[in-house]
Amino acid sequence: MIGCECGVCQSSNPKNSRTRPSVLLHLPGGNLLIDTGPELRIQLVRERIGRVDAVLYTHYHVDHLFGLDDVRIFPWKQNRPMPVYCTDEVEQVIRTAFSYAFHPPPADAPSFVLPQLTFERIDHRPFELLGETVTPIPLLHGRFNVLGFRIGNLAYCTDVNRIPADSWPLLDGLDTLILDCLRPGDSHPSHFGLDEALTVIERVKPKLTYFTHMSHKWDYDHHPRLPSGVALAYDGLRIEF
Repeated sequence: MIGCECGVCQSSNPKNSRTRPSVLLHLPGGNLLIDTGPELRIQLVRERIGRVDAVLYTHYHVDHLFGLDDVRIFPWKQNRPMPVYCTDEVEQVIRTAFSYAFHPPPADAPSFVLPQLTFERIDHRPFELLGETVTPIPLLHGRFNVLGFRIGNLAYCTDVNRIPADSWPLLDGLDTLILDCLRPGDSHPSHFGLDEALTVIERVKPKLTYFTHMSHKWDYDHHPRLPSGVALAYDGLRIEF
């Protein structure tokens, strides 16, 4: 937190130093990036990511979107526009927030000046992407409709405080669940707290769960004891799936 002097914000443990959540999936047909947070450039450089083949969005909030400009290096290197998979609502926000990307650049400008994007519309139906079937999981994030995603036996559900009835079956039989858990204390108007997240885990029964979208209320060195198979995610975490 900006200007915060709490133990987590001043911690020397690198696992307490968190950037906004994004996920990169190595799929049979290439690298899929889920969300483009404001620290995207830092994350890609840190993890030595030299290629992204498609971007997929959970929703349009700033902390999941405003690093989009930094993908412009990939269309330039790969000599093709970057396919962006998102709902109509997310596309409209991108076209507004990054309006400069959709105007012709000056004739003498290099090709990497603007992010070259093409939109692929998604809804609640499964679709094929980079050699895998991606199943959207409708979720509620306060008053906002957002999407989680399932690929194989892994599901990514960030920014959620309620799971609609029709979405529960989409979480059956998971090996790995990555789940929003903002803080170990009380609930939040648009995010799960610990008790609510544990209730989800008890119902879904994944083999392994990682909490994400954690605030500075979570301390890697001192936090409530978690059940077996439940752990805190951290920047740079790698998972086989």
